[in-house]
Amino acid sequence: MSGGRSLQLRLLVLLSVSLTVVWLSVAVWTWVDARHEVDELMDSHLAQAAAILVVQPLDLEDDAVADAPALHKYNARVAFQVFHEGTLVMRSANAGAEPLSRQRRGFDTVRLGNERWRVFATRGAESDVQVYVGEQIDSRNDIVWAMLRGMLLPMALALPVLAALLWWAVQRALVPLRTLSHTLRQRAPDALNPVMVPDVPTEMQPLVAELNGLLARIERMVQSERRFTADAAHELRTPIAAIRAQAQVALGAGDDAAERNHALQTTLAGCDRAAHLVDQLLALARLDAGATIPAADACDLRALAREVAADLAPAALERGQDLELEDGGSDVDRDATCVVSAPAAWLLMLLRNLLDNALRYSPDGARVQVRVANTAGPVVLEVHDSGPGMAEADLQRLGERFFRVLGHTQSGSGLGWSIVRRIAEVTGAEVTVQRSALLGGLQVRVVWPGLRK
Repeated sequence: MSGGRSLQLRLLVLLSVSLTVVWLSVAVWTWVDARHEVDELMDSHLAQAAAILVVQPLDLEDDAVADAPALHKYNARVAFQVFHEGTLVMRSANAGAEPLSRQRRGFDTVRLGNERWRVFATRGAESDVQVYVGEQIDSRNDIVWAMLRGMLLPMALALPVLAALLWWAVQRALVPLRTLSHTLRQRAPDALNPVMVPDVPTEMQPLVAELNGLLARIERMVQSERRFTADAAHELRTPIAAIRAQAQVALGAGDDAAERNHALQTTLAGCDRAAHLVDQLLALARLDAGATIPAADACDLRALAREVAADLAPAALERGQDLELEDGGSDVDRDATCVVSAPAAWLLMLLRNLLDNALRYSPDGARVQVRVANTAGPVVLEVHDSGPGMAEADLQRLGERFFRVLGHTQSGSGLGWSIVRRIAEVTGAEVTVQRSALLGGLQVRVVWPGLRK
């Protein structure tokens, strides 16, 4: 993985930039606050110095200007003047003859020569006395910079140390990710058991849970593929063997046309059975594999039921069976539409398996009734038959793959009910099976709640 995409590098860069921005913000805020406080303090010193000069006695008999002695090396940065009746009578050595400011009272910022000064002006005890006290602004800046150096320099020197600590902290925080990566790298290609990582942080728990969920889905898909392969190999063996046997019979029939035709007819029936079995296996494999559900259609279940019933009617007539399609009983709304939001192909497959089972396992001359109704909301499909029904133990096993009730001579794959239950599951329907109170055989009831258009 390139460094630009490294999570560790991203975290280090983001944290370092954030720390630097915070540090600079603190420095700016400290500068502004310190400058304000220093200005307040130094202005108060100017006002205090002016007050001291105001109360000093003035020697008005001497016409010479009294120059204050320089007692400190920073005296050049401070100046004062005292005027009496407009005449300069006292000043510091670095103050000229002109007033430091044009103002008579209050603070003023002026430029004298090449320097900027902060000047405080006030009247004396008598109105004919004017006092000016000034200070170079650069001296204030020096004080602020001295304060900032004492505060921010240690912080600046600590930045590399903080960066190292951040690097160490990020390294430690990403240990669970590296552990997970190492665990996955060491797993066998066919290992689908859940990933176990000790001391998983809270933030990583959803990731590990989703990963284990993905592995579980892959395991189900692999098991489905293996089961499909085993089922196909097992179930196709019988019809293929029968086809081979009948083909051998046809070859050995010689001039006996009747025997040869019978063998060929049986071979064709075996081919049909094998093709039907392959179709059922493929449909069930797609459902078990969790294939993407096709776009749901607004399907009229009554129309689909009529279509399937019309397709199966010729086979029912051959056996003298009565296949009926009703709109429901007296407790249903006959004018309400029976619309189900589900893929049409799946609904047709469900209907075909239910009706084919009812006709196939009912005796000749039996009745099969299909009812589609809208019972004030849910769409209900019912299939009744007048066959022998099923024992309670057999009802409990409906839906098991390749399960067939013993004693039946009709051909079948034993997969129809598995397909019905899987389609009902993925389309949100509920399936119940019981003895039919209407015809005495089996009743299958499929309900799609809340799917009415």
